[in-house]
Formats: sequence, structure tokens, C-alpha cells
Amino acid sequence: MAGNSQRKGAIRKSAKGNPAVGSGGRVRRGLEGKGPTPKAADRPNHKVYKQRNKVDKSAAARPKRKVTKGSDAEWVAGRNSVVEALRGGMPATAIYVVEGTERDGRLREAFGLAADAGIPLLEVSRVEMDRLTGGAVHQGLAARIPAYEYADPADFLDAAATNGEPPLIVALDSVTDPRNLGAVVRSAAGFGAHGVVIPERRAASMTASAWKTSAGAAVRLPVAQTVNLVRQLKAYQAAGCMVVGLAADGEVALPDFDLADGPLVLVVGSEGKGLGRLVSETCDQLVSIPMANSLESLNAGVAASVALYAIAQARA
Repeated sequence: MAGNSQRKGAIRKSAKGNPAVGSGGRVRRGLEGKGPTPKAADRPNHKVYKQRNKVDKSAAARPKRKVTKGSDAEWVAGRNSVVEALRGGMPATAIYVVEGTERDGRLREAFGLAADAGIPLLEVSRVEMDRLTGGAVHQGLAARIPAYEYADPADFLDAAATNGEPPLIVALDSVTDPRNLGAVVRSAAGFGAHGVVIPERRAASMTASAWKTSAGAAVRLPVAQTVNLVRQLKAYQAAGCMVVGLAADGEVALPDFDLADGPLVLVVGSEGKGLGRLVSETCDQLVSIPMANSLESLNAGVAASVALYAIAQARA
């Protein structure tokens, strides 16, 4: 009989919601209008909306300077290495210790330094530590170092202007040993340089080894990467800096160099090859370090230290 809700099948029972007789008006509500269609610029899924917001975001978030990061985090393994890194202010994100490792003096010192710096301590199994450190000899202790954040080369000129000082910048050409890079950073910080510039390719980067050799100077002195060193040197020249390269056959000996008190970029090459041809041709002047024996040579770290000391003395 029509309209008889007592007949079999008249009431629909579903797992969702309560039993209902017929549609209960839900079909009618579904047919009701939802108002006028919004404009294309107000609909998040429309291409006009996406294009407009993309332009707005890029304009608002465009940075003044480009700051790059190193590729990956690194590990400092071994008790002595970790303690020295923490003493030097290396910005570790965590200290890892193998479960059940004997607590000797070095381990307790590492824990104390980590606690003072607010660095978390994590216990892991020996198998996990071997995996994390790539099989290095860790002695049950390792520190995780984040990827280094490189500055922009133009920031060094701004820093010098802010301090009311003539710029002093160190640039490295084809220096591939991270320990040499760390030594240069340490000397540059000690003798008042405003920053160190390194190429992005075929050169040492700020690895854990460079951090360690810098003895904490990498925390105080920024390091910048450049895609093209010659182009960057020319940019410094256009900004009023004199670019001076260290070379064994330099036409001026370091003690006779009389332009050290002005805006200066000191370029240091590798011990074996020295400065590249294009870099050497870009330099305004080549300066040599007098040696008692012509067969002797200095590595990049030592050569930079000697030259920076002479420049600091001239500026004083």
C-alpha cells in the first residue's frame, strides 16, 4: 500500500547516519543553489588565482642577498675530535654516544661542553653509530654538524662600511684542502678581515675538518661562495677595492707593498699550482713573500697568515 512505512523495505537502514524514511528532504537540499559563482581571482583552484598569488609571493619574499647552504650535515667522530670541536664553538646539532660506553674524562668533558651549549645528547647502539658515521673510528662518541650557511660576497663590503673600515677580504683560488681553508679563516679573523671568499667548484668547502682547523673562528668570520671567482674579483674592483695576489714571482715584495691600508682583496692560490692564469691576470698587483731559500714554499694557510700580518701592521 502506498505510503505504508510498515511494509518491508520502506525504511532504509545504513551504516552511516540514522535510519530514514525516504530522502528526508536531503535530495531537495542538494538541489538548492549555493549562490553566485566567485570570480576566477577568488577561487583557489583557478589558474588566475594561482598566477596572481605566485607573483605576489615572489615580490614579497625576494631576498636582498642570496645565502647558500652546504650540501649535507657532517659528522665529527672520536672523543678527542668531538671535545676539540665543542671547545672551538662548532655548532653541533646533537652529540651521539654508544650505549654502555665507559665514561672517561674526555667523555665527561664532552657531555659538560654539550650541556653548557644546550646541545642534546642521544644514546644509540654501536651498529647505528657505525652506520651514521660511515664506519669511522668513533670511540663511542660523535657530533652531528649542520650544513654550513654561506654568506653573500657583497655582504663583506657592507660590513666594512658599517664599521667605518676599509674592506679587507681574503679570496682563495683552487685551495682544495679543508684544513688550509680552516687555517685561512682563523688567520683572517685574527687579523681583522671582513670575510673569506671561495669558489663553489673545485675548491675546499666548510666541512667539519675546516671547522675544526679554524678553532672557532668560523663562528665569528663569515665565508662566502661564488660561482665565478674572476667575476667576483672584478665586482670588488668596481666597488673600489684593489685586488692583490700572492705569487712566488710577484713584482713587489710584501715588505715593500705600500697600498695595504686601502680597500683590499688578498687572493691566495694553492701551494702546488699557485694562482690560476685568469685570476692572476685579473689582479691589480702580484706580491711575493721573500724566502731565504727559493726552493721553499708555503701552503695557503701559512702564506695567508704572513701576508695578513704584514697588512695588519701597515694598517696599524
